[in-house]
Amino acid sequence: MIASLPLSFAEPVLLLGLLSLPALWWLLRVMPPRPRRIEFPPTRLLFDIAPKEETPSRTPWWLTALRLLAAALVILAAAGPIANFILAIVIFTGLFTFYGKPSTSARVDKVEANSAAATAGFQVGDIVTSIDGSKIESFTDMQRIVGVRAGEKLTFTVKRGDTTLQLQGTPQLREVKDPFGNVHRLGVLGITRQTAAGDVVTERVDPATALWLGVKETWFVIDRTFAYIGGVFTGREAADQVGGPLRIAQISGQVATIGLAALVHLAAVLSISIGLLNLFPVPLLDGGHLLFYAVEAVRGRPLSDRAQEMGFRIGLGLVLMLMVFATYNDILHLAAS
Repeated sequence: MIASLPLSFAEPVLLLGLLSLPALWWLLRVMPPRPRRIEFPPTRLLFDIAPKEETPSRTPWWLTALRLLAAALVILAAAGPIANFILAIVIFTGLFTFYGKPSTSARVDKVEANSAAATAGFQVGDIVTSIDGSKIESFTDMQRIVGVRAGEKLTFTVKRGDTTLQLQGTPQLREVKDPFGNVHRLGVLGITRQTAAGDVVTERVDPATALWLGVKETWFVIDRTFAYIGGVFTGREAADQVGGPLRIAQISGQVATIGLAALVHLAAVLSISIGLLNLFPVPLLDGGHLLFYAVEAVRGRPLSDRAQEMGFRIGLGLVLMLMVFATYNDILHLAAS
């Protein structure tokens, strides 16, 4: 990726990333303290860990009020991300209710030679009904499970004519291009589903079922995001998949060519991503506030002004460096495409 970028174009971006390090040092040295600070009452009062001689027989009204205030502040800090998740669930529910859930049967129409599917014993015409006990209702369901479990041995329940078989296969990690030319690293079995007219069935569901499907879809995006982040730290995934505003604009334009439903689906995915980002335990984000509240609850007193000030400076530096890194990836991706 870097080699495909002209040197005169790549150097300023790399220089910007390096400049972020002295910028972080400057933030730690000269950034003024935060203008305001919310303090909780001592944890000893909130959780009734006072000595017995100080504990009244009945909880006073002011202590109850302080506990409610503490709970309200925690809820307030998490309100933004929760709203993002709720919005995504509402969007998914609306799509499944009014547009429907498109699906195709998990039928094998082609098996690649020397692939994981060929080794496992798949044949043309097989229909996958479950993977490791999870019911498979469409080819997309199978792709989702296989795509995130490269290198893991999976047990497939396959219907072959009137016979039900158990096959074991290990998806291989490959770089796969989508119809727009974007490269993704996914687990692949090596089977193909050829879609003909009438194969795709779009089924509308009742609101209650749509709500449950919306919750499942939201959880799938959250689980896949955490799996990717974990893969980056373990070296299994590449960090070049991290994108910023430029990548979002590019993908939005590509998805818009598919149709309105796909674009609305992307909006729900972006809402989930924003909610997860805000929950990261980084000072300056909502997750950082929750982290400070948790530390205060354990210590029984707030962190010092100096500690909170340093935390917010470090958090700001981390956010800025993440923005630079994401923009750098976006530019490399646009140049390569």
